[in-house]
Amino acid sequence: MRAIITVIGKDKVGIIAGVSSELSSMGVNILDISQTIIQEYFTMIMLVDIGKTNVSFDGIKDALNKKGEELGVSIRIQHEEIFESMHRI
Repeated sequence: MRAIITVIGKDKVGIIAGVSSELSSMGVNILDISQTIIQEYFTMIMLVDIGKTNVSFDGIKDALNKKGEELGVSIRIQHEEIFESMHRI
């Protein structure tokens, strides 16, 4: 099962490391990642595999929300199917 994670906030050192470390601790594999900085704002989209983790989707969501608060960024996760259906033309 795959999911899409978005991270948005003011750029600072440690955002990628913080998010990827949190995912690793839960056994979530990063399949693809794209990040950019628009002026002083950091944006990142990740495609992740959550199929082998023993943490529930809500547990992952809660952990990412907490990590986002620590890092001062907004972190959101959606199931890939929901993301795709929301972005179909």
